[in-house]
Amino acid sequence: MERNYCSTKKRYAHLKESERYKIEVLLADRKKVAEIAKLLRRNKATIYREIGRGAVARLQYDLSEKTTYRAHVGQAEYEKRGRNKERSLKIGRDKDLEEYIRVKLIDERFSPDAIIGGIKVSGRKFTGMICTKTLYNYIDKGIFSGISNKHLWQKRNKKRRKYRPVGRISRTNRMCRSIEKRPLAVEKRRDYGHWEGDTLKGPQGAKTSLITLTERKSREEIIIKVAQASQEAVKAAFDELELKYGRGFKSKFKSITFDNGVEFLDWRSLEISILDKGRRTTIYFAHSFSSWERGTNENHNRMIRRFIPKGTDIADFKESQIKDIEGWMNVYPRKILAYKTPQQVAAEYLQSSSFDRELKFCRN
Repeated sequence: MERNYCSTKKRYAHLKESERYKIEVLLADRKKVAEIAKLLRRNKATIYREIGRGAVARLQYDLSEKTTYRAHVGQAEYEKRGRNKERSLKIGRDKDLEEYIRVKLIDERFSPDAIIGGIKVSGRKFTGMICTKTLYNYIDKGIFSGISNKHLWQKRNKKRRKYRPVGRISRTNRMCRSIEKRPLAVEKRRDYGHWEGDTLKGPQGAKTSLITLTERKSREEIIIKVAQASQEAVKAAFDELELKYGRGFKSKFKSITFDNGVEFLDWRSLEISILDKGRRTTIYFAHSFSSWERGTNENHNRMIRRFIPKGTDIADFKESQIKDIEGWMNVYPRKILAYKTPQQVAAEYLQSSSFDRELKFCRN
């Protein structure tokens, strides 16, 4: 029985240029294909295909043509086919996945990582499923028609900045409760109900502002539009929040960490409940010029700026538009939450605590 000479080590390996010249020499010595395959430890079919690839018609002295093999011709043809070969895309012809990515990226403004992570968590199945890196590569190469890097929120490989603790004390807020007194459990995000707050303002001269509150554990966001960033407006906004959540306010807002903005200097009045005159929350203040101590809130403010760029008058945005932005942020999958949404993480807390019962009791 004829044996098929092939090597396991060289399985699926392409012929090298040196092997092509060996084939040319062996054919000139009138060696048979079976012998050549045995000497090169290749399959006979590989040798036959190579001979066909490098076949050249030579004109003889009697004007007849003779087909012979030339190694350089075979090598040139191999390189040409390699250049022209179209790589198959991992996404293949999965139009459903392509359309899903298009809607999420353009209409819903999701990042590639949020799209892929959200698919995995939701359990949805696509035949041409790809990873985050592949999706970024496809966008880079323009694989998706009409989608480019301009549709990405940001794309950069930036090393994390190393921050040094500072001891700056605010000159205008010396009697405040410092972030240094905040319990370790709050710092480690072990419990729900600890928030970071700030205000977003419009261009110089514009008064309408936003109060932004970000929950540290779930990344839940609350955005409140106010006529101006004043102490009175902030107090009124918190009183309205307490009326909304009732007795559940103390469970939902256990503590809030602000920067040293003028609008938060009347912090003692913010801590007093309008329902029972007791303490409704505990307020801490970050060090001056240390925005990273409220990094979660700062990152969320940056997300809001995708919709309300700096220099834009906030008065031009309706309450419904502000709530749409808030809603979008609360259903945006986060990698740090294992691609759950802030809304889902907050809901898990509500179901496992007495907060929901307190809120229902107040409403009734």
